[in-house]
Amino acid sequence: MSTKMQTLALSVPRIGSIESYVQAVSRINMLTADEENSLAVRLFDEGDLEAARKLVMSHLRFVVHVAKSYAGYGLPQADLIQEGNIGLMKAVKRFDPNVGVRLVSFAVHWIKAEIHEFVLKNWRIVKVATTKAQRKLFFNLRKAKKRLGWFTHEEVQKVAEELGVSTKEVLQMEARMSSHDASFDLSADDDESSTFAPAQYLEDKSTDVEMDVINTAHDQNASKSLHSAIKTLDARSQHIIETRWLSDDKMTLQDLADEYQVSAERVRQIEKNAMKKLQAAMA
Repeated sequence: MSTKMQTLALSVPRIGSIESYVQAVSRINMLTADEENSLAVRLFDEGDLEAARKLVMSHLRFVVHVAKSYAGYGLPQADLIQEGNIGLMKAVKRFDPNVGVRLVSFAVHWIKAEIHEFVLKNWRIVKVATTKAQRKLFFNLRKAKKRLGWFTHEEVQKVAEELGVSTKEVLQMEARMSSHDASFDLSADDDESSTFAPAQYLEDKSTDVEMDVINTAHDQNASKSLHSAIKTLDARSQHIIETRWLSDDKMTLQDLADEYQVSAERVRQIEKNAMKKLQAAMA
């Protein structure tokens, strides 16, 4: 979405009364079918941003209506409306007046999609729904829960049939939605002798921090010792060791033999002697 399109929607106030915003957008005149079509054609054919602004503004009240249906997730209403406004702008940008449908019918999918994504990212610290089936179940389970009350075996089966998922998925999502976020560490007011937190008993055994530090220090020291030892060699031996073992673009014995106008066996001997000197210097 372009930066220009992002400036078209009325911003939802972060501080102040959300009711003021709702009242403000409710006073914006709605468009007739002919007015909407005319503006949509101007945007679609000519890229008229003023037409886009009018289309967005006239549908802000619809975003508020949709956002109110997600109030049960405990998220700020202003944030839900703001996300819905983003979806509305995306819909306006993609709206084709030649299809023959009203913008509100086309935009509802984009508005809900943005709100859905926001709810899934912010309702819990840990994601409760990642697959398409889980997302469907997440947003429909609350409605089913209100209608059926506490789940029995028969009620779980009924919900599974209505939503087209397995009973196992219904039970798993119900457990996820019923759980609460827990702090990984104890708070400052908690007593360690009577309160437990995951940080007290969870241990990552995949790595050994102490050994990692020791190995890193050993590698660094070995690297310094090697470079110091190489400096004790003559220039030809240094070049042979570096190009044979330390360079990314390594040379063969024959390449070095051609460079120094000696046999490959002679280069091998120089290399062998240089290695002995390095071992002695590093020891």
